[in-house]
Amino acid sequence: MSISLYWIIFIGFAILSWLVSSNLKRKFEKYSQIAMPNGMSGKDVAEKMLHDNGIYDVQVTSTPGHLTDHYNPMNKTVNLSESVYYNNSIAAAAVAAHECGHAVQHAHAYAPLKMRSALVPVVSFASNIMTWVLLGGMLLIHSFPQLLLFGIILFATTTLFSFITLPVEINASSRALAWLSNAGITNVYTHDKAEDALRSAAYTYVVAALGSLASLLYYIMIFLGARDRS
Repeated sequence: MSISLYWIIFIGFAILSWLVSSNLKRKFEKYSQIAMPNGMSGKDVAEKMLHDNGIYDVQVTSTPGHLTDHYNPMNKTVNLSESVYYNNSIAAAAVAAHECGHAVQHAHAYAPLKMRSALVPVVSFASNIMTWVLLGGMLLIHSFPQLLLFGIILFATTTLFSFITLPVEINASSRALAWLSNAGITNVYTHDKAEDALRSAAYTYVVAALGSLASLLYYIMIFLGARDRS
């Protein structure tokens, strides 16, 4: 992969990522304006989904920020952004149910979630030093190629993490949508909109994973090219 080709791919993924993020923001703004007929807030939806799945040791909390919603398996909390926690809307219900989908995965020892959780400390370490190692490896490619190889290994862990994240997020959305329908939280009018919102969110993970893979292949090609010339 030539440097010029890499930059074409990099710019292409950057544009695609921006388009997907913009689409996600637009969808959530749109569906945040449509109220759920049952009047349930994101907090209400989350607590009901947890209890319907027999989960009573997970706390639903409010967290600052926008689209900062996440499930923390370490302290068993579903953390909902304020616009989701307090809001009665299709977007709030979809996001709350999705994050509870992760809690259900945790309760059922869903294998990809266990793998992702195990990788978190490794990826955290890799992310802190990866940029500097790769930069140093590129500068010292001919005199100390092992440094770039180490950087590639670090980058590979983050790429692996991105791809393991895909089934985790998609499965959480599937669990959320199935429960929303079966529990009567969504109806014929609202269910498709909740599904559309979660699908838009899933696209961001797909683009991130593919972009990470493209960058990883680029660094590998640089390393192999330098080795062939030595």
